[in-house]
Amino acid sequence: MGHKITTEFEPLHLAVLTVSDTRSLDNDTSGQLLVDNLLEEGHQLADRKIVVDDIYQIRAVLSNWIADGDVQGVLITGGTGFTQRDSTPEAVRPLLDKEVDGFGELFRQISYEQIGTSTIQSRAIAGLANGVIIFCMPGSTNACRTAWESIIRPQLDARQGPCNFVNELKRSVTPACSSRG
Repeated sequence: MGHKITTEFEPLHLAVLTVSDTRSLDNDTSGQLLVDNLLEEGHQLADRKIVVDDIYQIRAVLSNWIADGDVQGVLITGGTGFTQRDSTPEAVRPLLDKEVDGFGELFRQISYEQIGTSTIQSRAIAGLANGVIIFCMPGSTNACRTAWESIIRPQLDARQGPCNFVNELKRSVTPACSSRG
């Protein structure tokens, strides 16, 4: 397909997954920030879930979204640290067709300006699976804001040059202007 740049915004169907043993929809500030930002940008919320930090529960939700004809991207917050329970990268990596190495590298570079050397404790990753872009970022609201504003938002915009991920994603079977039941 190449890296075709367009002059028109193309809304995508994005899902948000929060990985946490303590969060609910009422107190999930990071997941809510991602939902608010993607909607504000003009994308559609395909689905939103919260799962405990368990490799197999993460994989189950993510596998369903990867196979879903309407999900074009997944934003995952949480589970990227070094505690014994943090397992998001281990859950996600085996499902990826290609890893986007530059995402974690760039996220840590940008984060260094904000939090110093603590950024090395982030295992942020991204990749493509079945035409779905998946971004895994830390659970803090500030980390999600940094990732969205500095990296994810521009890369999910078909107008972003010299390249972006929009042309690499599967085409949604549901038009972006309709809502899911």
